[in-house]
Amino acid sequence: MAQQASGQGWAVEVTDQPLDIAKYTGLVTDPAAGAISSFIGTTRNNFQGKAVLRLEYEAYVPMAVAKLKELCQRLHSKWEVTHVAMAHRTGVVEVCEASVIIAVSSPHRKASLEATHWAIDELKATVPIWKKEFFQDGSMWKENEESRRLLQQQLEGQQQQQQQQQQPAAATPAAATPAAAQ
Repeated sequence: MAQQASGQGWAVEVTDQPLDIAKYTGLVTDPAAGAISSFIGTTRNNFQGKAVLRLEYEAYVPMAVAKLKELCQRLHSKWEVTHVAMAHRTGVVEVCEASVIIAVSSPHRKASLEATHWAIDELKATVPIWKKEFFQDGSMWKENEESRRLLQQQLEGQQQQQQQQQQPAAATPAAATPAAAQ
């Protein structure tokens, strides 16, 4: 199952099918572009000294597609780029298979290189896609920056509520109330 979106100068996809690198570089190829930069994230066979068997990705797909679209639009506003294509895989991703592809074309290399670097960092921090790593002795979910940020906001909100509940309601002087001011 795949969900795609595209517009003027951008295309995004979240799919459970293998990613075709040529497809995404083809989407950004343009006669006006003198450079195409890409990032291809693949499953490596180890993490912190443990053998990785495979990865599994889950996503809130409609939101992931919307966030990828937003990243493409932000990228266009920050750099002089011609086209942007981003794709992320869901489901099982075996060792050496691609889980994410970002391709950016621009008239000159500097813009596409910088934009690609920025895009993968932003994707990992903001797009609601979660990764589970499988080892011979078990598995673990990897926390992404968005999950960490949302959890931090939730904890801060709970702390503020607790502080407000612990503070007695302060008496408001009559002169400061709206009724007294009229």
